[in-house]
Amino acid sequence: MTYKYRNPVLSGFYPDPSICRVDDSFYLVNSTFAYFPGLPVYKSKDLLNWKQIGNAIDRPGQLCYDDHGISQGLFAPTIRYNNGAFYIVCTLIKNGGNFIITAKNPEGPWSDPVWLKGADGIDPSIFFDDNGKTWYCGTHPAPEGEKYNGNYEIFIQEMDMEKLYKGENPLTGEQTGIWRGAMKDVIWPEGPHIYKIGSWYYLLHAEGGTGIDHAVCIARAKEIHGPWEGKRSNPVATHRHLGRRSKIINVGHADLVDDCEGGWWMALLASRQFDGVCPLGRETFIIPIIWEDDWPFIGTESGLIEDGLPQADPSSENADSQFDSLNSCEYFNDELKNKYNGRLPFHWMVLRMPADENKAAFSLSDRTDSLRLFTKKDTIREKGHPSFTGRRIRHKDWGFTVSMEFIPKSECECAGILILQNENFHYRFERCLSSMKRGLLHVVKAAGEIDEIIAIQEFQESEAHVSLTVICEDMELSFFQIKPDGTMEKIADGQDARILSTEFAGGFVGSLAGVYASGNGTDTNNFADILWADYRGI
Repeated sequence: MTYKYRNPVLSGFYPDPSICRVDDSFYLVNSTFAYFPGLPVYKSKDLLNWKQIGNAIDRPGQLCYDDHGISQGLFAPTIRYNNGAFYIVCTLIKNGGNFIITAKNPEGPWSDPVWLKGADGIDPSIFFDDNGKTWYCGTHPAPEGEKYNGNYEIFIQEMDMEKLYKGENPLTGEQTGIWRGAMKDVIWPEGPHIYKIGSWYYLLHAEGGTGIDHAVCIARAKEIHGPWEGKRSNPVATHRHLGRRSKIINVGHADLVDDCEGGWWMALLASRQFDGVCPLGRETFIIPIIWEDDWPFIGTESGLIEDGLPQADPSSENADSQFDSLNSCEYFNDELKNKYNGRLPFHWMVLRMPADENKAAFSLSDRTDSLRLFTKKDTIREKGHPSFTGRRIRHKDWGFTVSMEFIPKSECECAGILILQNENFHYRFERCLSSMKRGLLHVVKAAGEIDEIIAIQEFQESEAHVSLTVICEDMELSFFQIKPDGTMEKIADGQDARILSTEFAGGFVGSLAGVYASGNGTDTNNFADILWADYRGI
């Protein structure tokens, strides 16, 4: 077959891609930070069509996210396959460190983490050498002390896999620093991966930070301990020389894979900008790689990240699963619950799932035809366990509609739609009660630490059912209530969608559209039932 691609291969918040091939199938994982389930696992036969087959962190208690900010949590996984088993190594920021999990089947179940004690720093990778040795590769602050912020070193350390299989820390021997980046006084050489191709060891890594100066660079050596030499024409891939005028920016953090026909490909992250911001976050792109003089080069005509194919190949055996969950309407009924074994669909996420599933702020079992959100005390602004679940926004222009039943019983309770970038940058479209016990629809803008109520509409408080819609067009948000006769009543419009971007909010994540309920500081006995939620690119 001839491999084709279209960029981004995963649109929306899918950063830090790592990819491997097993026989004729490709597998890919991404960072998820403080969202649960974590580390989505995607599969493709052709690099063009990708289907999510599970999540590697999918059990309450498998990892603890408590008190993590949205842009903390799980950073930069690496997926590899060796001798009948899959491996993912990753970093849990703040209260964990680096760990490894394993599985016989990439769909899961994945093991509980084995913590890699002594491996400081971030962005771990694993390399299975053809001589039978296994190596950990990571990045940490320069051991003699950082001369400047981001003065990091990439290092290796041998792994004893027999210890891993016993559930013990597999790291053994001394750490050896091998590389500090391609550019002089570079910041953040990170995301390292080692490969053995022909007679050379190759070290692929990112540097320059995760913003406009991000870049992919490479070095090589005849022996894994070095000496390592950098490619004279580094970086291999970047758009930083194009400045902010490029429609694709922040190019970096990559992984290499070969295909079944002897070709090579690079999966990497980048951001598409609209009106000067990147509301979709860092997305997964793919580019062809060619080799000259035993060095890799981008195989596109321009030498840049290109769109690839304008549309899917209709003859592909995977065409029906192309861009899995790009557009979808989820009815939270028995059919959906049976399909996902009583859990949310793979592409729906919550924040900081509690270790005890019985303490979750939502239920899929209390009512057969809905997702129930409890009005717990936690709010989205805190680092607790808010009653929220959502899915990635994957288009510049989009619409999100929710059908729910909710009657607020006290002033503190609310429920509705949440368009979330982070704790302090989001929009809430919620049903609540006034101090006079009148039913209200609020549109609330959070663009900092203070809430701004931008629209108020009264509703009949005895009517439980409500359908709400948020539409984004040309970086402006509009909010509607859908009447029983199907007409749409505008509640607010002209709201700035640009605040739902890292350029305004900071951090490392993209935006989600989801459903939300809260007691706003008080645990109450109320709940909101979500019947269905529909997301569409427009």
